[in-house]
Amino acid sequence: MNKPAPIVAELGRPETPDETAARKAASSKAYRGSQTLRNLIAALLVTVAVVAVIIFAVPRGEPVTAQKIDVAGIAAGVESTMDSPAIVPELDGFWRVNAAELQSGATVVWEITLAPAADDERGFIKVAQAFDADSSWAPQRLNGNAPTDEIRIGGLDWDVYKLGDAGANANVSYAIGTQAGDDYVLLYGSRSASSTADLAESLVPQIRALSEAS
Repeated sequence: MNKPAPIVAELGRPETPDETAARKAASSKAYRGSQTLRNLIAALLVTVAVVAVIIFAVPRGEPVTAQKIDVAGIAAGVESTMDSPAIVPELDGFWRVNAAELQSGATVVWEITLAPAADDERGFIKVAQAFDADSSWAPQRLNGNAPTDEIRIGGLDWDVYKLGDAGANANVSYAIGTQAGDDYVLLYGSRSASSTADLAESLVPQIRALSEAS
């Protein structure tokens, strides 16, 4: 014998089949809605937790310090390879070395790239020693530009290359060069004429030694 349907208090009678189906559908919809909200909140909490782990738990360490370039050590190898002295700038604390390498080609070049050590100073100067070369080599580094003047620095005559826009593609605005025995020494970059001259003067003893050894 079938059990009679319960009386619903709000209706004062048993539910009809349609009313029962509607009630269950509304209940299911409310349940799914609550589950969606719970899932959204849970996902947000997981995301926040992951971000917190990345920020606080992952070790960062200290910034990597640029490795110091051993110019003298590299120059010793250059001298052994070329069987000739290699110029090594004597840094006084103003400059830092960004690169130092022996470059192969029709003319072999020993080049050191210098930049100011202080953060508030800008620019760079490349010191290039072209082995068995003369001033005709320099335009290869200076976008085809020939010297425009001559200047006396440290008792030596230096060719002056005022590049301006002509050297803009390499960020080079000024250069000077002089013969050092069989080699040609070129200083070029974006520093001022006076700054370049100061560096050139510090190289004069080595340039004279190269001239005397030739």
